[in-house]
Amino acid sequence: METIRNYLETMFARLPITLEVQKAKNELWQMMEDKYTELIKDGKTENEAVGIVISEFGNLDELAEELGISNFVLQENQKQAGNLRYVTLAEAKEYLHDKAHTACTVALGVLLCIISCCGYLLDSSWSLRGGLYAMCFMFLSIAAAVALFMYSGFVMGKWKFLKKRGCSVDFATAEYVHNRRESFRVTHAMMITIGVILCILSVLPVVIVTSLFSGRIGMGPVLMFVLIGIGVFLFVAAGNVNAGFTTLLSLNKSDTMGGSFVPSQKQVNYKNNTVSQMMSVYWPTVTCIYLCWSFLSFDWHITWIVWVIAAVVQQLIRAIW
Repeated sequence: METIRNYLETMFARLPITLEVQKAKNELWQMMEDKYTELIKDGKTENEAVGIVISEFGNLDELAEELGISNFVLQENQKQAGNLRYVTLAEAKEYLHDKAHTACTVALGVLLCIISCCGYLLDSSWSLRGGLYAMCFMFLSIAAAVALFMYSGFVMGKWKFLKKRGCSVDFATAEYVHNRRESFRVTHAMMITIGVILCILSVLPVVIVTSLFSGRIGMGPVLMFVLIGIGVFLFVAAGNVNAGFTTLLSLNKSDTMGGSFVPSQKQVNYKNNTVSQMMSVYWPTVTCIYLCWSFLSFDWHITWIVWVIAAVVQQLIRAIW
């Protein structure tokens, strides 16, 4: 019966949520259920019964007039003819795998950018070859970060069609993605929580090193940037993995029968792909800037303005791009 139920959900997935469509769906389900029960009583196997039910009731175009939804079916067929691209379950699994993989590479790139300045901070304490090692570390970190960003872009390049053309997923695929997102919810919350704690505790190394090792004062900021970098790594990784689930679940329209798993919060789509990538790490970057500025200057009465400026800039970017 689960197979028949999933098939029914897929049949009605593209139709709008109206009383007529809901009534037709319930009527067809009752017809399918009765037929299935009858076939089982007649000695048919479960697979045989499912096959017969789907072959008899599986064409919505033929049943539309009898169910009183011919207008809805005709309108949807005309609207979607030649334009809709269905994402299969195998493609959804591959996309989520690629998204999780690149989430880590992008997060690692952001981490390298944050700690790229640590070489100069260490050099201020140990005076290593007049800053040569510090310069090498900074450029190598930035080069590695850019390489990771480019690699992630290449890997995800084949999935651009998800945002550039009309796509949809069937009920079984949407249910699979929804279950994956639900199972990731606890992990997502833990990653965000640990990231926030690390960013808050990042000030402790500065205080401790300054108090106990006055001759090695540069070690404090280094440890601070490392902790902040790890925290932002967790933010970016968790956010990108979660964005993968949201992208797939948002392919179906929320006002259709197949849109039951569409996230309630509307996702902001940017026309420019580069801007879209930048905005995915916008608030973690703002948080990093705020914490670095605040802990280095201790001007807490001034640094709060970062949040106001960041909010205004975000709205401007949304309006322009």
